Amino acid sequence: METYIPISFLNDFIFCPRSIYFHQLYSNFNNSIYQQSPQLLGVQSHKAIDEKTYSTSSHILQSLDVYCEKYNLCGKLDLFDCNLGKITERKREIKFIYDGYIFQVYAQCFALREMGYNVSNIVLHDYLHNRNYPIALPENDLEMFGKFEKLVSDINSFNLENTFFTPVLTKCENCIYNQLCDYSLC
Repeated sequence: METYIPISFLNDFIFCPRSIYFHQLYSNFNNSIYQQSPQLLGVQSHKAIDEKTYSTSSHILQSLDVYCEKYNLCGKLDLFDCNLGKITERKREIKFIYDGYIFQVYAQCFALREMGYNVSNIVLHDYLHNRNYPIALPENDLEMFGKFEKLVSDINSFNLENTFFTPVLTKCENCIYNQLCDYSLC
């Protein structure tokens, strides 16, 4: 059976591979059981996009399901301006641009290109501060592109039971699943 990797797993896997297991375990439960304030605020800031009420312009694609055959990734794209070829990934607040954020927009970029769209610009948007952060296209940042491909490979070969795992205190402290994880340092 062929399975795909949700685009959101790229960021989650970097944070902690075990968090993906717990996220899947709780996927059928009400989010309020495990989500904390930052996650709930993030959901709220995406509401207009998820409901496709952010824009009435026909050239703005909102909350579009995308699939990238080459990397076997699928997920949702926040915004794509077809006229400008611009992907906009909205985050509630950006304090630091993590590799996982970049890898998520790379996945969206590759999926859109496979779907026949011209992607020429990528930005991360900080909703709280109304600020955009430009992200280099994958072909213009070969180091990040290489890290992206390695991450996809690492996810495909990861085995929760047979892979050596070292928890990190700062990540465990910020993990919404730390009460459930037998490796948690909290």
